[in-house]
Amino acid sequence: MMQDDGQDGTHDSEHDNVAIEGRHLPISHFFDLKRDAAGKAHIETWVRGIGLLRFVLLNKGSAFSLEERRELGLEGLLPPRVSTMQEQMARAYKQYLEHPTPLSKYQFLRGLQERQEVLFHALVKAHLEEMMPIVYTPTVGEAIEKFSALFQSPRGLTVHEGNIDRLEQIVAEYPMYDVRVLVVTDSSAILGIGDQGYGGMGICIGKLTLYTVGGGVSPFHTMPVGLDVGTDRSNYLADPLYLGAPHPRLRGEAYESFVDKFVEVIRKKYPNAILQWEDLASDAAFHVLQRYRKVLPSFNDDIQGTGAVTLAGIITACHLKGEKLTDQRFCVYGAGAGGVGVASVIVQGLINAGLTSEQAYSQMYVLDSRGLILDNRELQPHKAAFAHKASEVEGWTKNGTNPDLRTTIEKAKCTVLIGLSGQPGAFDQGVVEAMSRNSKRPILFALSNPTKLVEALPSDLLAWTDGNALVATGSPFAPVNLDGRRFPIGQGNNAFVFPGLGLGAMLARVSEITDTMVLAGAYAVSDYTKQHHAQFGLIYPPLTDLPKVSRLVAAAVVKQAVADGVARESVPSDPDALAEWIDDRFWEPEYLPIRAKGPGPYRQEA
Repeated sequence: MMQDDGQDGTHDSEHDNVAIEGRHLPISHFFDLKRDAAGKAHIETWVRGIGLLRFVLLNKGSAFSLEERRELGLEGLLPPRVSTMQEQMARAYKQYLEHPTPLSKYQFLRGLQERQEVLFHALVKAHLEEMMPIVYTPTVGEAIEKFSALFQSPRGLTVHEGNIDRLEQIVAEYPMYDVRVLVVTDSSAILGIGDQGYGGMGICIGKLTLYTVGGGVSPFHTMPVGLDVGTDRSNYLADPLYLGAPHPRLRGEAYESFVDKFVEVIRKKYPNAILQWEDLASDAAFHVLQRYRKVLPSFNDDIQGTGAVTLAGIITACHLKGEKLTDQRFCVYGAGAGGVGVASVIVQGLINAGLTSEQAYSQMYVLDSRGLILDNRELQPHKAAFAHKASEVEGWTKNGTNPDLRTTIEKAKCTVLIGLSGQPGAFDQGVVEAMSRNSKRPILFALSNPTKLVEALPSDLLAWTDGNALVATGSPFAPVNLDGRRFPIGQGNNAFVFPGLGLGAMLARVSEITDTMVLAGAYAVSDYTKQHHAQFGLIYPPLTDLPKVSRLVAAAVVKQAVADGVARESVPSDPDALAEWIDDRFWEPEYLPIRAKGPGPYRQEA
């Protein structure tokens, strides 16, 4: 059940136990992983009886064997018949199907996760394509907006002004000693719905579900973290049921000091952990990534994950139309963390494909709410690198204003259009027809999440281009039928990158997550798609392939980490041996035998 250097997903190497006061501690306050003389893994726990049935991490429900029931004080507390995991999954799936709305399905799955951790992950993995839109985008967006009203069970670590100065003690008492992947948000820019206060914890829970079912990272080594620095949403502050800190957001030095304290405590307790920063507002996202990426190995999924998965899709789309990446001219609509992240990774890809830095930037056009980014106004640092000279576009507009989207496409001859604006309907028929005049097969990626914020519907993009466009979206869409043809719609989901990136970085025990490691992940996704699905016109693989993709991404990341000199773990150099090494460490949701670990503090003796 835990991540491992051996066959069953457990970890034995000394560096993976955290030393506190000179003692090497087990994986949890409540249980430990052991092996018998034959090397088979089992769990030993102090928790017994009704406490064990309420302990989400170990509870097997009706699947506890008769021997386990007698040994662990469970006799009389469970139905007589012992179930298999498959039987439990069939029962849970039937219950899932009875829920009428996506949100009620989400609530059912979250409830299952808070009752039986392993069964939850087994069920989602078995129905990944069906359930991923429920546990992640788009449904998770609605769940986050209603997080306080729907709240039933706490999960993860919540850090706020009232406890930040006691955080070292709080983390010392966290149930898991061996945390290796943390997804952390301050909830300032959740998906495309903005500041969500305490509700942003939902995105961290969802991301870590994908780490486990898609990336083989044991849930016993993960931690969702909400940095509750307040909210500027008046409706939350006025709501008596709102569960978060009821004050405006911390900013400036107060915010930076708060995050500094958090990172330092995590660095001391979990020195080998990977930090994934999630859904931070643009200014904070870039600043936080640069400030901490060498303190603890860090990456920002909105910046780097979105960039990598977008680059992967563009490379595959270029392959489908028989052109080179370097032949394209790019328009990115939206200059937040996602938009600038995408532009940055594409520029890196162009340079890696042979262009000079100057050439790569000259083929990239980024627009924000004020139009094409030019050097004729004061710019935030993350935008400034993409500013074209105002003299370059002289004459593009009659009144000298910054060119809008359609004008930029027409004058810059863009062949790739990427939307990360959160502006529904921004890619109208005029914009799309302008793209078609520049390329017979324009690449149109409407990537804003959730679904209600998408820049254009795939059916419209295809209709306006007579079925010639290469289309991808950020949220799932059904295939489009047009003039007797069926067009699958690729989902440019970050899940194709971040679970494998995190897994590879974790297994290699990297000292830093480099930009070239992110780029390696992008190439791995594209290579997999071209090998297995491009002949069917797919830009991205089906979500059911996520575990296979994650293994390849992890292998590419590990190999690049070694090349970059940031890997602190000895890893196989032979590709086949490396693949086997990763497979051996890829966590699978299965029940391990559970045994009593003596009386301990949770057992009353007569």
